[in-house]
Amino acid sequence: MSGGLVVVGALTLPGVRRSVAYARRFLRDMVPEAHPRLDDLVTVGSETVTNAIAHTDSGDGGRVTVSLLAGGDVYRLEVADDGAGGRRLVPKAETCAESGRGLRIVEALSDDWGFRADGARTVVWAEFGVKSSGNTDRGLSECSRTLVPAAFEGGNP
Repeated sequence: MSGGLVVVGALTLPGVRRSVAYARRFLRDMVPEAHPRLDDLVTVGSETVTNAIAHTDSGDGGRVTVSLLAGGDVYRLEVADDGAGGRRLVPKAETCAESGRGLRIVEALSDDWGFRADGARTVVWAEFGVKSSGNTDRGLSECSRTLVPAAFEGGNP
């Protein structure tokens, strides 16, 4: 759904860890507080900025650009990094580890996502409609199955 989108705002940040908090604040300021997908969008923004800083040249003295586009009932988040020397994004298989789940979270929380090259830079994008995509696992890993009924559904684990 990339047609008809306009840039709502963009923010370029240094490739340092504290920039993740600035990116989250930017997204919260740009999307109406009552938007039903705000938390998903902010979480995905946090993950993609963190990945850019941790796994690309952005984290080695570079920069990260966070852009928010909107059109109709869709928001599109784009995070551009300084590139990774030709390496490309690959979601990791679930291992129950404490790290390595960033792209799985992006996939679980967004309606659609992907990436594209922009010169030496890489742009990761994710789209969020007003209505949920119907994802019932809320992005939780298989290691957290008991949290779904207890924390989200109000049932007993």
